[in-house]
Amino acid sequence: METIDIQKVTLPDIGQLQQIGRQTFVQAFSAGNDEENLKKYLAEGFSTEKLTAELRNPDSEFYFALLGQQVIGYLKLNVGKAQTELKDDKALEIERIYVLQEFYGKKVGQVLYEKVLEVAKARNVDYVWLGVWEENQRAINFYQKNGFVAFDKHIFKLGNEEQTDIMMKLPLKANQENKL
Repeated sequence: METIDIQKVTLPDIGQLQQIGRQTFVQAFSAGNDEENLKKYLAEGFSTEKLTAELRNPDSEFYFALLGQQVIGYLKLNVGKAQTELKDDKALEIERIYVLQEFYGKKVGQVLYEKVLEVAKARNVDYVWLGVWEENQRAINFYQKNGFVAFDKHIFKLGNEEQTDIMMKLPLKANQENKL
């Protein structure tokens, strides 16, 4: 496979972001979820208004994984008040890492994850955290392989359904290991 490039997403890329966001979410979650709840989440979570606000937020960053000119995955990171839960100034949240299904097993997620570590180091955060659906064993395995450990749970609303996400954390500094 060719080299996978990582590119920061900007406002003019919003159409591509909307497309890859919806497509990868459907691929990842359509089998285990109600179609109406999925449609509602896609309409709200990937609306032009919501994505515009997120792209304009200085505490959120999106990155595309590119194979040539094709967007094959993406990443969303949050710091400060943009974080969905903890809002810890010494933390970085991975809100999303998604890859097109046809590229599963081709290290695209790992390349995106390496970007996470690069951003975390540049921002000098103490730890990286995320929430992952308790039924998404593939993602849980990926994060465990990369050193994340579960530390709590929270509710994720998909349409009208409440689902449980496992919250996972990766300490980047020695003083964080005891806080898990």
